[in-house]
Amino acid sequence: MNLRELPKVLDLEVLQDTFDDRPLSGAYTSDLLSDVMAHANDADVLITIQSHKNTVAVASLVGVGAILLSNNRPVPEEMIQAARDESIGIFRSRENQFVLSGRIYRILNAE
Repeated sequence: MNLRELPKVLDLEVLQDTFDDRPLSGAYTSDLLSDVMAHANDADVLITIQSHKNTVAVASLVGVGAILLSNNRPVPEEMIQAARDESIGIFRSRENQFVLSGRIYRILNAE
């Protein structure tokens, strides 16, 4: 699956759509940005509730192509602009992190 397919498959709201499409092989779910820096990789989508521009900076540092915000978190314009500047997608869902992680796992590991 490619990153651009994720919003359709999971019925996500796309808040920032200027990003490079690339293969998606996993997701990393964390709200602790230092944990994301240590463990996420560039083939992941980051699932978090952290809706601020520092999240974008961390995603850029590790090469994550998109951030998926759970629980319908409000997103400040400065985060959207930072993501646009770094070509990182921002998606949003009403679902919680557990559900989103499970759905992505199931999709990526379907046999």
